[in-house]
Amino acid sequence: MKEKTLRNTKFKMCKLCKTKPVYEFTNQRKLCKACFIHWFEKKFLYTIRKFNMIRFGNIVGYENKGDFRGVVLEEVLRMFAKKSMIELVKLPTKKKVDKNAIPSTTDLEADKIIHFLIKRKPKKFGSAVEKKIIKPLYLFLDKEILIYAKLKNLKFGKISGSKDKISDFIDELEEKHPEVKQAVVKSFLVD
Repeated sequence: MKEKTLRNTKFKMCKLCKTKPVYEFTNQRKLCKACFIHWFEKKFLYTIRKFNMIRFGNIVGYENKGDFRGVVLEEVLRMFAKKSMIELVKLPTKKKVDKNAIPSTTDLEADKIIHFLIKRKPKKFGSAVEKKIIKPLYLFLDKEILIYAKLKNLKFGKISGSKDKISDFIDELEEKHPEVKQAVVKSFLVD
């Protein structure tokens, strides 16, 4: 029994920092707190660059409803605004904005796509950028956003748990087959 415990403890280390991990990818790569925050912010910047969301001098509006997605969106947009030449304003505002950032995630997008497929309502699914609307959290799962919020000690309201049977089924499927939500979103991704 001791050998098994020691063996399990040995593999629960961040490869870079050799400290206790807070997140594990499906390929079993583990990240500690500092490495996870760095990975998250780097992926956020990658998403903005990949989808060409924000340009030099843009005025970016965002709405924070106090949930975990909203507070994280505000946090990473502020980090981005410090590093680039953009103006960040909280909506609603009288100021004209060039881009409107919304906290849409892989979980929300996959849920929306599957609901439309099951209900057989034809709809063209959007990408991370739809005219003036941008989705900087588009490539993140809710669990990653929640971990980031907790690690950064961001204050957010209660997470609502009202879901229908289809949403519950999607969540169960994701538990059994990780990356299903990401595969669904990628299959409908419009660059």
